[in-house]
Formats: sequence, C-alpha cells, structure tokens
Amino acid sequence: MSSSSPSSPSKRLVSLDVFRGATVAGMMLVNNPGDWSKIYAPWGHAKWDGWTYTDTIFPFFLWIVGVAMMLSFAKRVERGDDKGMLAMHVLRRAVIIFALGVFLSTFPFGLAFGHKFSIHAFRIPGVLQRIAICYFVGGILVLNFSTRVQIGITFSLLALYWILMKTIHVPGFGPGVWTPKGNLVWFIDAHLLKGHTWTGAPAPGFDPEGIFSTIPAIATTMFGVFTGAFLRKEHSKEEKVAWMFFAGSVMMLVGLIMDNWLPINKNLWTNSYSVFMAGLALNVLACCFWTIDVRGWSGWSRPFEIYGQNAITMFFLSGVLGRLSFLIKLAGPDGHPMTLKTWYYNALFVPIGDPMVASFAHSIAFMLFLYAIAYFMHRMNWIVKV
Repeated sequence: MSSSSPSSPSKRLVSLDVFRGATVAGMMLVNNPGDWSKIYAPWGHAKWDGWTYTDTIFPFFLWIVGVAMMLSFAKRVERGDDKGMLAMHVLRRAVIIFALGVFLSTFPFGLAFGHKFSIHAFRIPGVLQRIAICYFVGGILVLNFSTRVQIGITFSLLALYWILMKTIHVPGFGPGVWTPKGNLVWFIDAHLLKGHTWTGAPAPGFDPEGIFSTIPAIATTMFGVFTGAFLRKEHSKEEKVAWMFFAGSVMMLVGLIMDNWLPINKNLWTNSYSVFMAGLALNVLACCFWTIDVRGWSGWSRPFEIYGQNAITMFFLSGVLGRLSFLIKLAGPDGHPMTLKTWYYNALFVPIGDPMVASFAHSIAFMLFLYAIAYFMHRMNWIVKV
C-alpha cells in the first residue's frame, strides 16, 4: 500500500485540463488539413466500421465533459448551492452551446461573401449540438440521482440502443441492417431531420451527430461522470492511477469483445465504440495523472493546459475562421476569383513540394495559430464561460 496522501477532491485536476487541451489541439489538427484529398490515414475518420486517431477526438471530449461536470457539481452541492439553480445553469449552458453549434452550421446566414442560406436546408445536428445534449442529460442525472442509479440508467440506455438497432424493422430494408443506408439511425435522421442533415454523410439523410446515435454518446459522457466520482474518493494518487489503468483496460477489452456483435463505428456511435473509447480515455487520463499529479513532470504540459482553458471558444473560433477562409474570395494570378484558403495555401504550403506534407503542415500551422490566440487569452486572463 502506498504511503502518499490522498489527493484533495477540492484541488483542481491539472491532468484533466492537460488532457482537454491535448484533445482540442488534436481536434484542430484533424479538422484543418490543407487539402482534404491529401491526408494521412490517422487524420481521417474510418469510412464505416473501425476507428482511427481522428475517431478518438469527439468521444474523448465528451468523456472529459463528464469528468469535469462531476467534479464541479459535486463541489457546488457540497458547499450548499441549490440544485434547482444548478439545473437551470445546466439548461442555460446547454442552450447556449447548442445555439453556437447552429450558428456555425449557418454562418454567415446568406448575408455576406456570396453565401447561400435556406431555412429549409440548414444542418441542425452537429458537434456542439451533441455536446450540449449530452451535457444537459448528464447534468440532470448527476444532480438528481445517485451514482448507482446513474449507472443503471446508463447501461439501460446502451441496452435499449443495442436491442432497437438489432430488432426494429426499417421499412424497405428490414431489422439489423448495417449499411450506411438502411440502418435504424439513418431511418430516424432521414425522416425526423429531413433536409437538415450533413451533406457529407455516408448516405443521404444520415447524420453522424443525429438523434438516435446520441443515446450511446450520452453513455460516453456518463462514463466520464463515473470517473469523476471515483477521483473524488479518498484513495492515494498511486491507487487512483492503478484503478484507472485497470478499469480502462477492462473497458477496452469489453469494447473489443462487443465489436463481434455490434462493431465499433463512430458514425453510429455504437455501444462497442462508446465503451472502448471510454476505456481508452481512462488510460490516457491515467497516463496524464501519473505523469503530472504523481511524478510532478509538468513542464511539457503547460501549452496543453493553456489550450484547454477556453476549449469551446477555440472550437468555435476554428469553425468561424475555417468557414471564412472558404467564403472570402480574392483575385487569383489569372484574375479569376479564388478562396482565401486557396490563395494562402498555394502561396505558403504548396511550395513545400510533397502534397501530403503540405496538407499536414497546414494542419499544424492552423493549430499553432489557434494556440497563439489561446495563449493571448491566457495572458489577458480571459476565460470565456458559456
């Protein structure tokens, strides 16, 4: 048994901030290549079943939301904050995050740069929208139910998703269909969100952040909540690291076993994907916790901690800047208009030579540019809370 003292539950968990920042940095890398047709395999999503590095980003972020939520809410409840007021805070924050997501999908609303907008065809789901829904549901569960009940609800949601995916008869296709067009997730999105789904999805009418697949995404968030509850227990830091590694490894193994019946699939956010990625996130946090909070090796982590201080702001800014780079037009060398991104990419990155390297160099440059903004906000002590 280790003799080190238990970590205080009131002390800020720096390793979680670093994990969040590293996840945001990874998000900048995978979302901003110079040329989408020239990306290395890990920086693209798996086409259907399976996973890549890119497929770890979103579940990691949702899982981190769950951990941070539990640590924050437990502290507030202990100091006597009213649960009703906290629930209103959860609702208000969820609405704001959802609205920011819709803003990104519709910006600039057909008002500038020749952008076309239709109230009948804009995308309703999205990354921020899913974060908002998972945060809201998770927050309500944390504030109103014990950990035991939360666990029961979480596994009930996963069981419900699995049973319905396998047994519901999709008109024209049948039950248990696993192709992009014909599965239950596609059917629900195509009918309830008709005209408002992602045009780049694997099948028309499908959306990777759609309605039904949000159920196991909520479970991903709740797995983070359970980790937060464990981290508040009076164990030594070494014991926490050991148990996180053990639990994470078991969850990854369970996810791989489940893969035989319900394949790991990010687009569908399957149970196996939810469990496997939560286990992987546990192992990554265990590594960060051991490195930073146990061994005290924190010099390398400061940039990631800064990046994670305004995580939602960084994601939002990257989306706005990315859209502007495609919408703003400049006169090209031949006099014909070209997008701002095409102009600066041809000038700064194409001369590198290798198109794959050039595209990846753009991802790195974009990530560093956003870090410069995050660093400036840090120096000015600007923490944007939504």
